[in-house]
Amino acid sequence: MKKLCRLLCIVAGLSTAHWAAAAQERAVGQWNGQIETPVGKLTLLVNIRESANAGFSGDLESIDQAPGQKIPLAAVAATPAKLTFEIPSIGASYDGSWQEAQHAWVGVFKQGIAFPLSLRAGDPPARPGVAGMDGQWRGTLLRDNARLRLILHFATGQGGTRATLDSPDLGAFGLAVERLERNGNTVQFEVPAANVIFNGKLNDTQQQLQGRWTRQGLPPATVMFVHDAVEAKPQARSQLPLKPAAYRSEELRFPNPAAADVVLAATLTLPEGPGPFPASILITGSGPQDRDETIYGHKPFAVLADALTRRGIAVLRCDDRGYAESSGNFDQATSADFASDANAAVAYLMHRPEIDHHAIGFIGHSEGGMVGPIAAADNPSVAFVVMLAGPGTGLERVLLSQHREAAHAQGATPAHAAKTEAIFGDIFHIVPTATKRQDGANRLNQLLTPETMRVLGLNDVQRAQLVLRMNSAWMHYLLNYQPAATLARVQVPVLALNGTIDRQVPVTENLAGLRAALAGNPDATILELPGLNHMFQPAVTGAMGEYAQIEETFAPQAMDIIANWVLGRFSRVAQ
Repeated sequence: MKKLCRLLCIVAGLSTAHWAAAAQERAVGQWNGQIETPVGKLTLLVNIRESANAGFSGDLESIDQAPGQKIPLAAVAATPAKLTFEIPSIGASYDGSWQEAQHAWVGVFKQGIAFPLSLRAGDPPARPGVAGMDGQWRGTLLRDNARLRLILHFATGQGGTRATLDSPDLGAFGLAVERLERNGNTVQFEVPAANVIFNGKLNDTQQQLQGRWTRQGLPPATVMFVHDAVEAKPQARSQLPLKPAAYRSEELRFPNPAAADVVLAATLTLPEGPGPFPASILITGSGPQDRDETIYGHKPFAVLADALTRRGIAVLRCDDRGYAESSGNFDQATSADFASDANAAVAYLMHRPEIDHHAIGFIGHSEGGMVGPIAAADNPSVAFVVMLAGPGTGLERVLLSQHREAAHAQGATPAHAAKTEAIFGDIFHIVPTATKRQDGANRLNQLLTPETMRVLGLNDVQRAQLVLRMNSAWMHYLLNYQPAATLARVQVPVLALNGTIDRQVPVTENLAGLRAALAGNPDATILELPGLNHMFQPAVTGAMGEYAQIEETFAPQAMDIIANWVLGRFSRVAQ
């Protein structure tokens, strides 16, 4: 019997070694594939390497968006039949199975939404090289007195010439440029994400490119691109905290007991001294966000945490579930799930002796300003709520306002803007009234006829992605949410701030809704801050395109208002 056991162990060991060797032989190497995203087709390069511990490591490169920038992979696992990995820094993952007939890993790349991705060995097919275009080209699109900045980026390497387009005034960056061709001085390309076709000519100096800019649903326009002499450098951010800081900082993780798969990765900053300190939990806005709410080259939550901690307020900020270093599933989460995560953060702080357990509250930005009240309404441990551009009206009205602002920024005619707004109004009616997900998908597909798609300027891929996004559990919850009902149940002190040139949550209508909803709260402070945009930056127009261009990340007067308000109510430490 002992001999038989020993023989079985040897056989098992040989099988395991053979299995590992087969997995290594198949998985290790360079793989390429393409995903169709809202910004166009993106080619990905994945390198899988054998690790010293007999496991695997690797990196990913998006050669259309950031050639040469290799993003580390984590949790790489491979068998002869399966390949999985995560990319924590961008909140993405891949799950693929080997298909011998295609000689490829066939699976799904997830980053907020799921994209089919097949990975094949070797380099991607080379693109044609286009001579004389490398560098950055700036242009301005004029429509009905609206000025829309456009920036083209061309780079030529071993894989040919690749190009992307930025539209800063619409908050769009890295849109893939396809079908790029040059014949003499004639240049043409397409931008599928925007349904744009460009045909133009270079001047004699090869430094200007003028041509016809055609977008489906809008009249053609003439655009002149000028080649930059020097590539622009990243904008400096003087408010970004520098080390060493004048306070303590801890990197930590804690679970959400209400969601078995969620472990939140976070940073806790603590003022100098023994405490106990009042504490603020920062809640990010919509979309997968890291703990610093990194966006457009800014880190507003890092700046806010620094300012508050220096004033004597502890700050806890977390990566969203399923993003960066936090585990869980972001794709399936709703605002209610994010509220559950926020309350898990409260529970964690209730066990920290440095924290005043009677002075723990939420500071939420944008959707986070909605999540905070949802969490606070049912949690007696929450002592205050700060809403930074949090919604005070139904979300359908907010989304339609955002659509209206975007149409104006694009220079759409009033008639065309009215048509598209009516379509989105129908969409926003279908989503919350759908009885089941399939019912919602069917009704949305019936609405998106060829004529409707022409008005919206959608291709078939964008149509499918719109249906997927609009029919998500997150959007269904969002459009059914009524701020007044939730805010009426929040009896702790509330501070609500809105910038006067916020183009995402318009100030007048929003603050009127908040005043009505919080009328029964004896300690509700509602303020509009002159000249600040949705990100609480000092701005000129408030358009999204300004966010990246503004050097300042967070207006100091806004941070002072928040700190003074919190300390004015929970001032034991200050005293």
